[in-house]
Amino acid sequence: MLRVAVVGSGPSGLYTAQALVQQTAVPDVRVHVLDRLPCPYGLVRYGVAPDHEKIKSLQGTLRTVLEHERIAFVGNVEAGTPELPAQRLRELYHAVVYCVGAAADRRLGIPGEDLPGSYSATEFVSWYSAHPDADPGGFALGVCSAVVIGVGNVAVDVARILARGAGELLPTDVPQGALDLLGGSAVREVHMVGRRGPSQARFTTKELRELGGLPDASVSVEPPELELDPAYGDPSGLPGALRRNVEVLRGWALTPPPVRARALRLRFYLRPVELLEEAGRVAAVRFERTVPDGSGSVRGTGAYEDIEAQLVLRSVGYRGVPLPGLPFDERGGTVPHAGGRVLREGMPSAGEYVAGWIKRGPTGVIGTNRPCAKETAASLLADADALARRTVPADPLDVLRTSGLRPVEWPGWLAIEAAEASLGASLGRRSVKIHDWAGLLGAAGTVDA
Repeated sequence: MLRVAVVGSGPSGLYTAQALVQQTAVPDVRVHVLDRLPCPYGLVRYGVAPDHEKIKSLQGTLRTVLEHERIAFVGNVEAGTPELPAQRLRELYHAVVYCVGAAADRRLGIPGEDLPGSYSATEFVSWYSAHPDADPGGFALGVCSAVVIGVGNVAVDVARILARGAGELLPTDVPQGALDLLGGSAVREVHMVGRRGPSQARFTTKELRELGGLPDASVSVEPPELELDPAYGDPSGLPGALRRNVEVLRGWALTPPPVRARALRLRFYLRPVELLEEAGRVAAVRFERTVPDGSGSVRGTGAYEDIEAQLVLRSVGYRGVPLPGLPFDERGGTVPHAGGRVLREGMPSAGEYVAGWIKRGPTGVIGTNRPCAKETAASLLADADALARRTVPADPLDVLRTSGLRPVEWPGWLAIEAAEASLGASLGRRSVKIHDWAGLLGAAGTVDA
């Protein structure tokens, strides 16, 4: 028997576990999927916007992985802590695969970035997704204008949630506290701003089109900004997805926006240089106008524009963070590896592997994790004979409990699901997420150590 710990229960971790048990070359592989949280599914639960029901339905597919007879979910267990250092985890399993993602947000590095009212987009996503580390009352939405810096899918998500009416979110699993605050939101203008042009934006066409379908918000663009893009006049040479983005934006440029409760403004060729303060909090964002530099990037023009904003959400990318006990490439924000095998001083470290964003960086979509996971699983299985020679405990969970940890296993997660369904029913809604650690662990029947 080969015992494997997969650290992280998001798509990369579950695809890795699935790849390990579905192959036939090593027939008796047993996988424990460990997660710091008492709930599985990673960013599918805590990163996908609540109004994206189709993407959230991926939880059903991931659920079948955790229901496999040779895979077990082990939540409320954090690797890389004094209670469970990497070396100890390595002693409990023949192999450990780290699928811990990219937990940190990239910063703008400009004055005023830390003013009250300025947040990373991830903080906002965690809040409306009921992540137990988020402050349930942490966002004051009694403001008039918000600026979202960035033009990727996460930026589109947070702009869309700000521009939606609370009634549109009522059928979702957004926590009640967040729904109440969104329902009382005074935000009337949402600006989504990119430093480059529309043909270089990172959002998908599907996400972009959704902005145009919001019943309570109108979308507008600035034609002179679009026309700065060299590909705007003739986008035929662009890859299909980028060409479709430009075509959607061109359609909006040609159609006057209707008058609605909220205005969603897409801006391009503006680079943030400072967050401006008033009365101790952010009041506006100062941008420098940019233009294409002829090499695919942009240069500043020395002309500036201030956009009023009492709420600023920064969405400029993610970065991996070091996991204690593992090597780390500071430049790339990843763990050094070869085919998923962790490298220590340039040599493969026996029994240690990586998959997902901590392996390749924060790139790709959910499906990109599948081939990445298969590559790592193939490397691990090629090492199986050597790995299995080492003696490990018959039941690592007994060791974890003895050390004072309180794992939440599959029945505990099912109890959380049932409690969330009951909470939703009591509010006249569908299943509603529990937002705090005490509530989650209480529902699971687990006493937090």
